[in-house]
Amino acid sequence: MNPSRIHAALLCLGLGTALTAAAQPSQNPAPAQQRYEREVAACNNSNMAAPAREACIRAAGNALDRTLGGPPANVAVPSADGRATVVTPAGSTSPSSGSDAVPSSDGRATIVLPADRAATPR
Repeated sequence: MNPSRIHAALLCLGLGTALTAAAQPSQNPAPAQQRYEREVAACNNSNMAAPAREACIRAAGNALDRTLGGPPANVAVPSADGRATVVTPAGSTSPSSGSDAVPSSDGRATIVLPADRAATPR
């Protein structure tokens, strides 16, 4: 087996063990967030292949979620015009208000504007 693969496997095993031990719910999220950032940095700085590195990062995120009591719950939020329901994690920004679509000057098409542009006057 390649020595770098052995090193990567041991790193993942060590991180997994540390993450499992730290999986108790915490009242103060700062240490958990700092630990997550250190673990992600360790994953990114290793010589792991992309799939192993991504698994390492996912394990760090899962451990952070367990430490903080689980991932945020999804919340159904109606759009401003009431035509849609958007399901987002709790605490995320609300859907944009108003429509980003305008009819063309001849009325035969609907134009959806990019988020960074406003409608042109008719």
